[in-house]
Amino acid sequence: MLLEHLKRAADERAAQALTRRRRIAHSACAPHQSVGALDATPTPLLTFCSNDYLGLANHASIAHALAEGAHRYGAGSGASHLVSGHSLAHAQLEEGLARWLAPYIPQAQALYFCTGYMANLAVLTALGTAQATLFCEALNHASLIDGARLAKADVQRYPHGDTQALDALLRASQCELKLIVTDSVFSMDGDIAPLADLLALAERHDAWIVVDDAHGFGTLGEQGRGVLEHLGLRSERLIYIGTLGKAAGVAGAFVAAHATIVEHLVNTARPYIYTTAAPPAVAHALLTSLQIIAGEEGRSRRAHLAALIAQLRSGLAALAERAGWTLGASDTAIQPLIVGDNATALALSAALEAEGIRVGAIRPPTVPAGTARLRITLSASHTAEDVTRLLDALARALPQVSAPRAAHKEAA
Repeated sequence: MLLEHLKRAADERAAQALTRRRRIAHSACAPHQSVGALDATPTPLLTFCSNDYLGLANHASIAHALAEGAHRYGAGSGASHLVSGHSLAHAQLEEGLARWLAPYIPQAQALYFCTGYMANLAVLTALGTAQATLFCEALNHASLIDGARLAKADVQRYPHGDTQALDALLRASQCELKLIVTDSVFSMDGDIAPLADLLALAERHDAWIVVDDAHGFGTLGEQGRGVLEHLGLRSERLIYIGTLGKAAGVAGAFVAAHATIVEHLVNTARPYIYTTAAPPAVAHALLTSLQIIAGEEGRSRRAHLAALIAQLRSGLAALAERAGWTLGASDTAIQPLIVGDNATALALSAALEAEGIRVGAIRPPTVPAGTARLRITLSASHTAEDVTRLLDALARALPQVSAPRAAHKEAA
């Protein structure tokens, strides 16, 4: 019965063009990557679908630091942080991250997690008690949505970017503990949350803000310290979550917040307490990654990335107008080309791959129905020639795909 049930579900997904399959990368994460079946000769592809925004995932100095960390600390941690798995490398990384965020969060401490998903679940379940209400952005990442579902708190959602609606919800709330929960850079749209306005609302209504800066850390701000640096925000009401497997190029995530909040997480957050610590070698490699992000090389990579974003947006705007598609309102490395229906998104992705270019087709439930898209992501390791090649291939693909005019207007 179970297998029959799952087979019917699979057939329904296929009928709606929603089937997902994994691809095997035979080479390191980089713009030019070999992809293919396990026992087949891989195909070289120019990729625009990773979150390696600064091109650090295959950086020689970071790879060397990872190997050095493995020689120094071994392959694994052996236990959870509270048992015996908390190494010198973990402690040094947390201390460095706390110093990074201290200008924006008074009395900041940091706590390292194996993944960003775990960090978000930890924060929302530990702080989202029965005495709390979570005010959640409509387009939050799945990890924030799942954390809110697992929390004991009441959950209220406000429309994307709608600070007036959030203000009304906060005014009406009699709850003792209020937490506003939002992405900084929205992962499928690339736009930035109105955090200055959200912080003003938090101060007005005695609330706190949980900010998931997964796609801003490393790319935003003069020193790459993320959205708080980018917007010049400072408040002890900020509970900041940064991802270290995207722009930082390695793995894991961290929470930076007032020391009292971090101490509470250490003692109550189940995803932290009951998980084996990440290998110390990973934390050791991240120390080198942070040095690169904050230094001259990091600034140079962010400047190059900004130039690529401007080049891509200029070309995509003309293509979107011709095809009746929508170019998302994003100035970040995430550039969504919204085509509408699932089949068109898949056809466009396939047409690009036929030309040796890999761009993922994003479909529901990751995005709302009717907004299937190509999620084009740029890396500082791309070249201007790479972007030109993508734009030319998209132009050639237009006649090959059905592109019904979207009902919404261009948001660029």
